[in-house]
Amino acid sequence: MVVQIRKKIVACQVLDKQDGAEAKQESQESTQDFESMHENVQRPEILYGSTYKIKTPQSEHALYITINDMILNPGTEHEERRPYEIFINSKNMEHFQWVLALTRVISAVFRKGGDACFLVEELKAVFDPKGGYFKKGGRYMPSLVAEIGCAIEAHMKQIGMLEDHELSDSHKQFIAEKRKEFNEKHAADSSGEGRDGFPEQAQLCSKCQTRALVMLDGCMTCLNCGDSKCS
Repeated sequence: MVVQIRKKIVACQVLDKQDGAEAKQESQESTQDFESMHENVQRPEILYGSTYKIKTPQSEHALYITINDMILNPGTEHEERRPYEIFINSKNMEHFQWVLALTRVISAVFRKGGDACFLVEELKAVFDPKGGYFKKGGRYMPSLVAEIGCAIEAHMKQIGMLEDHELSDSHKQFIAEKRKEFNEKHAADSSGEGRDGFPEQAQLCSKCQTRALVMLDGCMTCLNCGDSKCS
């Protein structure tokens, strides 16, 4: 029997035949204690989910993304919430064909099991050849598909599949100081803040995709995430 080792080996121990059999039995018992998501798992009558609204300047109708989750191993120490299916609805029928195909493919990946987090980066990397758009707050979306990926990312963070990397208090204080410094230096010749709360002359930050990049002390600095080309 071939056993694939997926982790780095940090220690080893030689076992005799009896010890090996006991270890194998313990391993089998531990894997039977809990259930993971797989394509043959039975769908329960009730699923718990969330709905996310997407409103783009490219359409007068909003998209509503509903992600339903399955609770695996309820009431045990192995209890976890995993996405099972996704639905996307809108009055705009222009994108109906590819949206329907996308929901079926994503739902199939969810039910397949394993790490489905790769979907987020794959969808967020899709660019519209006609050009993207800016959301409220100045964040740039390269495509509608990318925003669907952001909605799935937000859901995965909510159920604990992805870590939510929030800025630390010191980082937030640093950004506030830089923003105050910029406003003081450009108070005389500035046209004020734009509709997204950042200076009108701000450029797009390549890290957080927000139009908040300004020149400070001879260095381009983002007033949203704090990223600086000099650091």
